[in-house]
Amino acid sequence: MKQKTINKKVELVGIGLHKGVPVKMVLEPLEADSGIIFYRSDLGVSIPMKPQNVTNTTMATVLSLGDAKISTIEHLLSAIYAYGIDNLKISVDNEEIPIMDGSAIGYCMLLDEAGIRVLDANKKVMAIKKPIEVKEGDKFVRIEPSDQTIFDFSIDFPHPAIKQQKYKFIFSKQNYKEEIARARTFGFLQEVNYLRSIGLGLGGNLNNCIVLDENGILNKEGLRYKEEFVRHKILDAIGDMAILGMPLLGSYVSFAGSHKLNALLTQKILEENGAYELVESKELEKSLELSQEFA
Repeated sequence: MKQKTINKKVELVGIGLHKGVPVKMVLEPLEADSGIIFYRSDLGVSIPMKPQNVTNTTMATVLSLGDAKISTIEHLLSAIYAYGIDNLKISVDNEEIPIMDGSAIGYCMLLDEAGIRVLDANKKVMAIKKPIEVKEGDKFVRIEPSDQTIFDFSIDFPHPAIKQQKYKFIFSKQNYKEEIARARTFGFLQEVNYLRSIGLGLGGNLNNCIVLDENGILNKEGLRYKEEFVRHKILDAIGDMAILGMPLLGSYVSFAGSHKLNALLTQKILEENGAYELVESKELEKSLELSQEFA
């Protein structure tokens, strides 16, 4: 399999979920081995996508370099990863990626508009060689060796609309678009005042978030999937793990995982001796299920 970028430049304007201000985002193709690069066009600063640059995980994943930062990157990265894009410049003129409808389907549509260009360089894959785990109380995230890319997530919320949910997602681009991409972020009405007091959630509304009060869901249209809450957690996890910068061959397992635990997991994978092996994807074509459009 070869590396990929987009075929043409595309752009959109949207609202940031946490800061609530308009943001112009531009996606541009890059050549092979460039990686994913975030660019603050208002500051003239590039921020490489790598785990060491994750500086905040409170309600979103934030990349920073010096005083420049870009927040809420996980939904966009989730879609980029699903489309097998290795090289891309993401420019924004403010500090947050537009939230769209709270899911990744809008980014999928933008990538469909841009088209995919295959580059003349082999794709490298991070094949997990031993289990790596990060825990916080009873919460954990873990990556294990596997001949497939799998995300297996469980949650347990003391709320009548959520309760216990579990979903196992076997990765492919088509499966992602059908099973994961439309799952929206969610939040609780009683948390809104607190979040806004610390400068978060200012752009959140019923058009870009599932909002729950004490008894149920406030969105009149209801849920898009029966297990939309845990599916969105998988969407987030894919975006957070994408910060490793290459396709991942392994099984991700989590109970009540978070942006914080995902960030710690990516760092631990890179730091722990023998945790992974870099393999050119042509050696893994069967495992990566090309027939399902992994890349």
